[in-house]
Amino acid sequence: MKTAARRLRELLAQPELVVAPGAWDALTARLVEQAGFPAVYMTGAGTSLARGFPDFGLLGMSEMVENAAVLARSIGVPLLSDADTGYGNELNVTRTVREFEARGVAGIHIEDQQSPKRCGHLDGKEIIAASEYVAKIRAAVAARRDPDFVVIARTDSRAVAGFDEAVARANAALAAGADVAFVEAVETTEELAQVPKRVSGPCLLNVVPGGKTPPVSLADAQSLGYRIAILPGLLLGTVMAAGDRALRALRETGAPPAAAAPGSAPLELFRRFGADEWNALRRRFADEGK
Repeated sequence: MKTAARRLRELLAQPELVVAPGAWDALTARLVEQAGFPAVYMTGAGTSLARGFPDFGLLGMSEMVENAAVLARSIGVPLLSDADTGYGNELNVTRTVREFEARGVAGIHIEDQQSPKRCGHLDGKEIIAASEYVAKIRAAVAARRDPDFVVIARTDSRAVAGFDEAVARANAALAAGADVAFVEAVETTEELAQVPKRVSGPCLLNVVPGGKTPPVSLADAQSLGYRIAILPGLLLGTVMAAGDRALRALRETGAPPAAAAPGSAPLELFRRFGADEWNALRRRFADEGK
């Protein structure tokens, strides 16, 4: 049986852009899978917000790993996960890789921000020295027990040291063994186009509407040469807006909706999460006892 990491490798070998919308729990991960996307991305921002914190690096490795485990066991497509800074030095990075890998996660990205980090599309980021960053990437590559586990090197240096430094760090990380480069928060359309040309390996694009990177369609991202596109805020913003509308309507009218949305009755909801299979299992063991 192929591992999730092997299936992700096979996706990366295909010509189509790997599109991985963001999820932060089993429900949103299942939505992504059931919509037909080939991979799911565990968003660090969404994971933080679901625990009541902004994306300021306030969650630890164990919290992120255990959340990734829930997502990975709930879907049949590969899971990519945010792993922040690797949670320390090369020793911490080594454990980080092994813990995510042990949970069935297909790959992670590790960045060069100082800890505590912050969302890549916020101001005020600080970065570690390039030599420290490359050492972390080397440690991540060496730590994996499954050679298919995908190590993605993220650099946030564009905002701090400029575009040329970001490209240089991405190339240094790839030379150290990273499988994919992630140049976060480029700021112009020209930079967006230049990343896949100047970086010597597969590139990931973070699609963040309202962020620092100019808007781009997925078709254009593929044409530019990107191999993976993550959309961490797609469901996050949609779910929050829908929730606000529903709660505002309830408060204003004092009544729940007159009719449930299609597919939202309890049984239909549970069926999307395996109710029929669980019921069959219950009947099987009950029948065997007769």
